[in-house]
Amino acid sequence: MTDAREAWSASPYPPPRDERPVAPMRPPSGLFPGPTRPVYREPHPVNAGPLLAGIAAGVVWLTLFGALGRDLASYAWWTLLAAVTAWAVALVMTFIGDRGAAVGVALASGLGLSVALAFVGARWITTQDWPLW
Repeated sequence: MTDAREAWSASPYPPPRDERPVAPMRPPSGLFPGPTRPVYREPHPVNAGPLLAGIAAGVVWLTLFGALGRDLASYAWWTLLAAVTAWAVALVMTFIGDRGAAVGVALASGLGLSVALAFVGARWITTQDWPLW
């Protein structure tokens, strides 16, 4: 059996080329021989610091608005208003601000709204009367 180089050198035609695009690769470090895989990274990562700051801001925002309510109905309406405005601010912060803080604000406002609606649902179940009207 002949060697592949000998067969090519004897042939008048060159071997077929691989037409797939080749991505530039880093030179291997020597620890792991062979080609390395590409590394994909998020262009705007969400870090823990801004996330926790957004959660804290959302909790303070909902606490201040919830404190305005005198009974369950007013507490629920104030919390609903605070959650909607917090989501609007989080949407704006997603586009022009910090994504981590926006996620924190959205998480806190969603959780606060869920708590308020759980209280409304519990009152509705126990009294058979819808408390928001």
